[in-house]
Amino acid sequence: MLAFVLRRLGTAIPTLFVIATLSFVLLHAAPGGPFDSDKVLLPEIQASIEAAYHLDEPVLQQYARYLGQLARGDLGPSFQYRNTSVNELIAQGLPIDLAIGGLALGVALLVGLPLGAFAALKRGSAWDRLALGVSLLGISVPVYVIAPVLVLVFAVTLQWLPAGDWGDGAPRHLVLPVLSLAAPYTAIIARLFRASLAEVLDAPYIRTARAKGLSWSTVVLRHASRPALLPIVSYLGPAAVGVITGSIVIETVFSLPGIGRFFVAGAFNRDYTLVMGVTLLYGVLIVIANLLADLCYALLDPRIRIR
Repeated sequence: MLAFVLRRLGTAIPTLFVIATLSFVLLHAAPGGPFDSDKVLLPEIQASIEAAYHLDEPVLQQYARYLGQLARGDLGPSFQYRNTSVNELIAQGLPIDLAIGGLALGVALLVGLPLGAFAALKRGSAWDRLALGVSLLGISVPVYVIAPVLVLVFAVTLQWLPAGDWGDGAPRHLVLPVLSLAAPYTAIIARLFRASLAEVLDAPYIRTARAKGLSWSTVVLRHASRPALLPIVSYLGPAAVGVITGSIVIETVFSLPGIGRFFVAGAFNRDYTLVMGVTLLYGVLIVIANLLADLCYALLDPRIRIR
């Protein structure tokens, strides 16, 4: 197991190198620069600013400097947020995205798995069609519709919850963002688990277990659930990254100071180091999530062996 983890981490380094290289090349190939604006600066001032951020150097020299900073764990200074490094901006926004995304993923699992299991056990019934209809609605309605509707109902009309703001992480401020972000993931998990569990329940070994006199609850919980969770594990890898890094729509609607707003602002203002830093962060999170998914595969299915 340890050798497998070390091998996967070893292959992650070239992957992250490719991500860093592509983001550097694409950003520097885009027209305009981080200090281009409607207000024309004096040539001396423009040259001084570019020299301070090493933008007057050849591109290859800038690339080598950037790789050297990455090797030290330094993502460089932000061009837009003066006197602030990209590391500091990510440190400000990432805990918020981790909190919102982690809670949203937890809600999606706590609601989606029982809903999918209930639909699989009631296949063909009205309850099954109702569960499938609810999950289809969750997938079809986009987040930018769900979030404002929840604000309108629970914040404006009923006035039960605040309409936005981080509120230092108070539970009342987290409810609406978490529910809005969790809705589509809950629907997808429910449909995946329903289809997977229904297929497993038709397997010969399940019929054998029932023929031996085991109760239906024992068969489902001890023999069917673990293999039925394998598609969920596959989906949770990229889904975890999606919810943890947060949604730009969620951050905009609820005025959350996550890293999504930094990423968008950096893209519009050609803040090279900020965009590259957030892109590299996404890459690291994807590598970690996929590694954890592979490890969970071996724990859920004894037929899978990591060699």
